[in-house]
Amino acid sequence: MNDLRDLYQDTILDHYRQPRNFGHLDNANCAAEGFNPLCGDKLSLYLRVRDGIIEDIHFEGSGCAIATASASLMTECLKGKSQAEALKLLKNFHGAITGVLPVGDLGKLEVLAGISEFPERVKCATLAWHTMKAALENNQVAVTTE
Repeated sequence: MNDLRDLYQDTILDHYRQPRNFGHLDNANCAAEGFNPLCGDKLSLYLRVRDGIIEDIHFEGSGCAIATASASLMTECLKGKSQAEALKLLKNFHGAITGVLPVGDLGKLEVLAGISEFPERVKCATLAWHTMKAALENNQVAVTTE
């Protein structure tokens, strides 16, 4: 079990130190801002959606290791997914890290399932996800975890 936990920690740290899809996205047609006042995480999320499919997704900002790794992993997982698939994955991811749903088939996101043991970090892990939902819904009000 410790080897698995170490692997998960290594993956989270890798995505924190070298976040994927980090930076502004030219030609984005959906965007939203998110803020977690508890931890100080701030992010801007940019999506290019065509015919209901997320063609590209990027983020920028600053945050703790969990928030940054979650945003990085999310961008990798959502490219090529439909909006409906993205929202379903949000529901499953949120359920898994809050302990409400079994981990199930989260793919790469399973590295964040251990967050369920640390309820105070759930807001860090879900900030990018709630921001993604706001962007897809064209909600111009900044997302906050409070």
